Amino acid sequence: MEKYFDFEKFVEMITTYTPRVVGAILTLIIGFWLLGIITRWVDKMMISRNIDATVRPFLSSLLGVGLRIMLLLSVASQVGIQTTSFIAIFSAMAFAIGLALQGSLGHFASGVLLLIFKPYKVGDVIELAGGKKGAVLEIQVFNTVLRTPDNKRIIVPNGLVTSNVITNITGQDIIGLDLFFGIGYGDDIDKAKEVILAVGKSCPYVLEDPEQVVFVSSLGDSSVNLMTRPFCKSDDFRLVNFYMTENVKKEFDKAGIGIPFPQMDVHMIPQN
Repeated sequence: MEKYFDFEKFVEMITTYTPRVVGAILTLIIGFWLLGIITRWVDKMMISRNIDATVRPFLSSLLGVGLRIMLLLSVASQVGIQTTSFIAIFSAMAFAIGLALQGSLGHFASGVLLLIFKPYKVGDVIELAGGKKGAVLEIQVFNTVLRTPDNKRIIVPNGLVTSNVITNITGQDIIGLDLFFGIGYGDDIDKAKEVILAVGKSCPYVLEDPEQVVFVSSLGDSSVNLMTRPFCKSDDFRLVNFYMTENVKKEFDKAGIGIPFPQMDVHMIPQN
């Protein structure tokens, strides 16, 4: 009668592979625990050496992925799997996945370029193509995360960022704001200039140097358009905008200077 089950071979297999499997499991558990310690230590070391906060999450994530791959290869070798074959299979899978995720790899490459050339960093207020504006919270491997002034979270793929115009609003320490105010053709231009300059001097966020200027920018259909450029610290540009817009209107009202607005006069002609 044919023998279907060889108990001796089964026992031999159990005694041979059980220590390997137990050792691999222990290696995996201890390895992941050590990886957590290493990544936290590296992150603390980067903070102590004042490495840019924009770069730290990116490097930490790359280090974590690399160490996990090495750990898995080590565990596979310990169990008895030929790592050369495993690496070949992994490379083939990576190539296939790479072809399927060409767009994502492009975003990854764009993220690397952003970290190298640093057109902006974490904390900067930027404006991207399409009107996306906000403070940079994080530059991830594939995306840039923004927080809008109304506390919304915008996730923009890095490929779209690097392929379009980037306006870094707070990248400079000091910026000038171009503000426009229209007055009537019958109003005194010099008086309106004095009012605008006085409001700028009263604003606690406007800097004295560079000096604020006011000039006539254009002659509109129904208004004389004045432009002023107050300078402030880049973090205060919104406050200056709000302050100047509100208080120039109030001071114009006190000085009797009108701000034209669209209107239509309708004349009724009676018919006999």
